[in-house]
Amino acid sequence: MFDSVKLKFGSAATEELLDLSVTPITVFVGPNNSGKSKILKELYHFCREGNLDSRGVIVEEAVLKDMDEGRFYEKLSHLEKEPNENESLPEGNMIVGNYQERVQIRKENLTQTMGKTNEGHFREWFCQWFLRFNTLLLDGQGRMQLVREQNGGNLQSPPQNSLSALFRDDEKRSEVRRIVNDAFGLHFVIDPTDLGKLKVRLSEETPANEMQERGVHADAVEFHSKAKKIDDLSDGVKAFTGIILELVAGDPMVLMIDEPEAFLHPSLSYKLGKEVSVTASAQNKNIFVSTHSSNFIMGCVQSGVPINIVRLTYSQGVATARLLPDEKLLQLMRNPLLRSTGVIDGLFYEAVIVTESDADRAFYQEINDRLLKYSPEKGISNCLFINAQNKQTVHQIIRPLRELGIPAIAIVDIDILKEGGQVWANFLGSGFVPQISQTPLGTIRQAIKQKFNDLSIDMKKQGGISALPDDEREAAENLLGQLKEYGLFVVPNGELECWLKQLGASGHGPKWLVEVFEKMGENPDSENYVKPENGDVWSFISSINEWASLVSRKGIPAKI
Repeated sequence: MFDSVKLKFGSAATEELLDLSVTPITVFVGPNNSGKSKILKELYHFCREGNLDSRGVIVEEAVLKDMDEGRFYEKLSHLEKEPNENESLPEGNMIVGNYQERVQIRKENLTQTMGKTNEGHFREWFCQWFLRFNTLLLDGQGRMQLVREQNGGNLQSPPQNSLSALFRDDEKRSEVRRIVNDAFGLHFVIDPTDLGKLKVRLSEETPANEMQERGVHADAVEFHSKAKKIDDLSDGVKAFTGIILELVAGDPMVLMIDEPEAFLHPSLSYKLGKEVSVTASAQNKNIFVSTHSSNFIMGCVQSGVPINIVRLTYSQGVATARLLPDEKLLQLMRNPLLRSTGVIDGLFYEAVIVTESDADRAFYQEINDRLLKYSPEKGISNCLFINAQNKQTVHQIIRPLRELGIPAIAIVDIDILKEGGQVWANFLGSGFVPQISQTPLGTIRQAIKQKFNDLSIDMKKQGGISALPDDEREAAENLLGQLKEYGLFVVPNGELECWLKQLGASGHGPKWLVEVFEKMGENPDSENYVKPENGDVWSFISSINEWASLVSRKGIPAKI
């Protein structure tokens, strides 16, 4: 149905507008307030009206395909409905609609108007009289309503709701049952035994035959009495079943789902992503999704169905949109280190901070939390802290995130300056430092390392660059300053344990972390509770925030 969607911005302010060739499923990801829900509403408006909302701020252009006058009348005939008992239908009129909405139009007026319209007007008519009835927007509460009790209606008349349509279609009901059983180990059935009402139940046993499910005789009554009412089950079961029910039975051509993971366990989000993708492809649907769930994304990507994943951001009045390559996402999902550290969750944050170890991660995250509470302008908002295994593996996390346009920041101890060869090259490469700059930086690094050796100074334990003579210290400060420009931050005074020396914490790694946390205090009302000050680690994290807040940062490729 959709051929393409063009947005009002691209991967950077200087880049071309993002023009998407629409696939069966398009997923929008990004931080909060980046426009994910807004773009669904703008596309929903287009499907109903045939034009873009004048107040829209994201979609520049939308193009439909397979839309000609002959196909219009062919498709419109499929939506023609019989009048209800209390509904009059004057001669020459027709009723079109779906289970939620019906409208009466005069065939003659429609034909005359269609013959005189240009392409733009035809699109509007196509959307207003056809596509609007084949488009569905599901939000959190909307999907819960889909599994509630519904009227059965007259079986000799067209179905009036999705549950009634599903009750009449054994093949579709069987497909819903398969998906629900795979998710919960229970069998989806529709109970008609409250005459005139249809209720969703989940049974421990599959129906012996169609009549046992669809009948009202004693065997059917006993079967349904043993099944669980879906109203008595969790919100997750209801939400998952509601989406699947509408996707299969409601049969919309365009479906928009806002945060499908709401109420769902991560494993169910994965299953839903996979099933939605497969169904969209098999039935030639267009599905647009806004999500914060990495599990839903993994289900979509690993379904093997063609998919668009678009990361939206909005910061300091600047919006961006980047199409994420499937192969890069698969790397995040398949690489053991990346998968175990939850790197893919970085899609939903404005920045990701990568440290050498878990102790580093916990300490810097606590410092940032206190900055956000007491000096919010200095803290890094909406960021994810994760850790590698050591400085040698930091680049394995930084680089793939930056390839996806995510500001990933490295924090490493000063002994990175000891590392030459591939370790140093990988570190600079992960920050996308230009190749022509890497050679002089390497030369300076080597000279500083040699000076530490000549003076027999342990750079990690004896004050870092502050222990160097004036000239060499200035050169080291310049080197670290150039690395900062690319989001690569080196602890200038040594290592993690050099911070907050006045607290007197001893030990190394986890032992030091436990002791320094005890001395920092946990009760904000206590006089011993450590709050942000100028200098020390507080200024270090603040400098990271300055880089993360830049609209135009070095080290983030516009495209890969």
